[in-house]
Amino acid sequence: MTCANTCVMISFTVQEWEDKDLPKDHLHSELNKIQPSCEHCNAENKQNEQVTPRLLSREQFLLKLDTEGTYQCTETGLIFEVNRKVDIKYCVLSWSKYADLVVKPWIVGGPLFDVKCDPNCLTSIQFPHSLCLGHHDANMTFKVLHVKSSGASLESTVDHSATHVKWHVSSLSPVGPVIQSEETVYHHGAVILYKAIDHNPSLSFRVYIATNNESFIKDISKSVKHSSKKFMKIDKPPVCQKLLQNGKKYRLISEPEAEITPEEIEFVDGSLLKLKSYIEVYLEQPVEFKLLLVEMDSEEIVWKAKLRECDWVQHDQNQNISKSSTSGNRRRKMNSSLSDEEVYDKRMKQVDTSDGAETRNLLTDTQLIILAAKLGKEWMKMAIANLELERSDIEDIQEKKEDVTIYNFRVLKKWQEKEQSNATAQNLYNCLKSISVEVQDVLKGFLQER
Repeated sequence: MTCANTCVMISFTVQEWEDKDLPKDHLHSELNKIQPSCEHCNAENKQNEQVTPRLLSREQFLLKLDTEGTYQCTETGLIFEVNRKVDIKYCVLSWSKYADLVVKPWIVGGPLFDVKCDPNCLTSIQFPHSLCLGHHDANMTFKVLHVKSSGASLESTVDHSATHVKWHVSSLSPVGPVIQSEETVYHHGAVILYKAIDHNPSLSFRVYIATNNESFIKDISKSVKHSSKKFMKIDKPPVCQKLLQNGKKYRLISEPEAEITPEEIEFVDGSLLKLKSYIEVYLEQPVEFKLLLVEMDSEEIVWKAKLRECDWVQHDQNQNISKSSTSGNRRRKMNSSLSDEEVYDKRMKQVDTSDGAETRNLLTDTQLIILAAKLGKEWMKMAIANLELERSDIEDIQEKKEDVTIYNFRVLKKWQEKEQSNATAQNLYNCLKSISVEVQDVLKGFLQER
């Protein structure tokens, strides 16, 4: 499913969306605006009233503004100038779907957005851009690519600053900034790290070098999510300390030495590319190490990070879970939920565990119903925040009004269907590590049944 497809509007009213939104404390981490480390850009960044939107399904945001004014979204950096009370829905789109519409000498200048509201309520939108203008923007032209049902057009901008491009709203559909420049273009950059999760003691990482552009970063996240391998994001400061330039060559260095493929790359803004390039880092032994991105011409360090075992060990599929006194707890939990189990044994087919050692680790329906009885009332938050289910899955589960244990069970079944051969107690333990200790104890008990 493409990024654009995920942003197709569902036929709910604003009030219905309000009833179905996620909790305010769960905003998608991939979409948090990464602030550039740039004295020039930060110095010129004007302060507007900061507002935090609600995160709806399919990574859409909802901003409810009660009066006229100028407001900046804390999650995307978008700045809305409104002339009355208005509800605005918006999401980040992928530029790759519209790559054919960005024709040279024009290049991508920042994220692409789909904004939906009454256009008469919006005076202007300021789009964040990923460029460092410094003192060399005299020969740079900004426009906004506006994708309409009748075709795409390049529309004039009102103004631009060190961080934003201002556009007077004509109508609303996918819109994003593009630029044309006679001089070298400098990009604020970000380095995004992912570690492969497998049963090998060795370490394998993907290192993505991107412009600080939310469309680009969201594409990377989706690419990793749909990979045949399982990955976890490593939380390290992503911002490059030196600007990136198209055509410049960069080298990734590891201390101690690691297998790095490729060892050097020529940077290009990959916003329009469907396949995002990355550097693979492989270490045979799980040791602490440093990564440095170096500009080859100047030998200056662009970005660096130290990776320690604690950055990933809590997610490691091979970690040994302590055999504490969970067996007695497990038996008590099983006894306390027998009535629910009996109900579901008639409805659900047992997972086949006859394939041998591998499939014996897969969770059974009996185990899922035991766990469902312990999960509590916030099943929708768990489904989206922890198990990454889609809105369509939530709607399927909500079709019938049932007991909360039944809802929890259906959520776990949806997760099981999605994970297939990875629907193990260990994998679910990793997903639910932020849930109650009681739930963790149940899962630890399942792990001891191997």
